[in-house]
Amino acid sequence: EVQLQASGGGLVQTGGSLTLSCVASGFNVDDYAIGWFRQAPGKEREGVSCFSRKDGSTFYTDSVKGRFTISSDSAKNTVYLQMNSLKPEDTAEYYCATPTVGTTPHCPEVASNDYWGQGTLVTVSS
Repeated sequence: EVQLQASGGGLVQTGGSLTLSCVASGFNVDDYAIGWFRQAPGKEREGVSCFSRKDGSTFYTDSVKGRFTISSDSAKNTVYLQMNSLKPEDTAEYYCATPTVGTTPHCPEVASNDYWGQGTLVTVSS
């Protein structure tokens, strides 16, 4: 059974850093694309970053480019989202998800992802 468990959220000041972790089970993170998404209060869920080890492709939404980095550790079957220079507008519930395919340009699309982890809350204070 495919499962994802996200963690690492917390409260941080503007300019601070956090690293989110997404532990996968039921599949190998080398085999499927995995993405990070976020949903702020009153807003729609959006794709933040996606990574595929199959073809090495990565995606970052414009607002996080240069600040966030997605990576994976095959030995731990975990995908990370390193978030630097955090801003109040980064405040949201963050989720990891997979479209259960090796690579797809549709990874950042919410509807393209089949399995979701529970959210982890990131709060950036001004």
